[in-house]
Amino acid sequence: MSLAEWGWDEGWEKALGVALSPSGEEKGVTPGRVIADTRGRYLAATLSGAHWCGLTGRLRQELAARRLLPITGDWLLVEPDERCPQWPIRGVLPRRNALMRRAPSDPLHYPDEQVLAANLDLILVVCALDGGRNFTSRGVERYLTAAWESGATPVVVLNKVDLAERPDLALLRAQEVAPGVDVLLVSAATGQGCDELAASLRAGRTAALVGPSGVGKSSIINRLLGAALLPTAAPRASDLRGRHTTSMRSLMRLPSGGLLIDTPGLREVGLWGREDSLDESFSDVAEFAKSCRYGNCSHRREPGCAVQQALAEGALDPARWQSYLDLERELAYAAQKGDARKSRETKAKKKAIARLSREWYRGSKRGS
Repeated sequence: MSLAEWGWDEGWEKALGVALSPSGEEKGVTPGRVIADTRGRYLAATLSGAHWCGLTGRLRQELAARRLLPITGDWLLVEPDERCPQWPIRGVLPRRNALMRRAPSDPLHYPDEQVLAANLDLILVVCALDGGRNFTSRGVERYLTAAWESGATPVVVLNKVDLAERPDLALLRAQEVAPGVDVLLVSAATGQGCDELAASLRAGRTAALVGPSGVGKSSIINRLLGAALLPTAAPRASDLRGRHTTSMRSLMRLPSGGLLIDTPGLREVGLWGREDSLDESFSDVAEFAKSCRYGNCSHRREPGCAVQQALAEGALDPARWQSYLDLERELAYAAQKGDARKSRETKAKKKAIARLSREWYRGSKRGS
């Protein structure tokens, strides 16, 4: 097995050279890509095949403190040891990018990031045209914002075209809210459009499928693999909402040589990223904003606002503008709370240092 089959390239070779210390402490380690992760266990593809691996206690603490625990798509440095049921993980190569969302629940009442997949070239945003709630303009905008923020290139995949009454209108609707993004009409059931989708998944490229349950992500993978390897389930008859069939992330190699990560269906996609993340998912709004009279225009009531002019003239859909404002507020809130988290962490570290200083001072006084 070649590591290139799992996405290894010159860039990763250089990263490996940087990661290995001059002292050679990591002698004997080998690279491996995480192709599945579940409950702290990692299945890694290495030169000698796939092996289950586990983090050492100290490394786990270090990575957890930096919020860099491995995820499917990461490259690990593992130490082959046939005596162990799990090979020890000695390091993780720095990620090129990662798809993240705000964690759906947080006991400390502030948002935190949740990494869904790492080191991606494409993100396939899958929607379903079966008449359910799995294709909405607002939903596509939200997924695209998360995709652009990751650093990968998004592609919108409209699945179940065989069940659509007007697929042409669905295509136009998706293109309106995804300017500059490829939109593909496919059917995992009949194979329509799947050849075009497969052509975009060239050898060595890594893509992740994202979308709510029931849109047919696993069915698309089965079609691309040419075999029913992943379990699927029909949507709920009452409202066409999907049923969870994918319980963990996994990375698979396609006949084309492309790599595809299947992710569990997402009921919620809270945004986590920079406030300027909307410039790419709402490139039409960003283009209008360039013509505003003032560079710091808030696009509310300022004179000479090109965005407000576009709204008045009908060049910008009011619903799309409202979606922009909603997502902008959400990103601002996440950034504010994220800064608050960092502030608390810094304060806690300072308090710990002060406490140690007091204990040392008291000890030195007793010693004198």
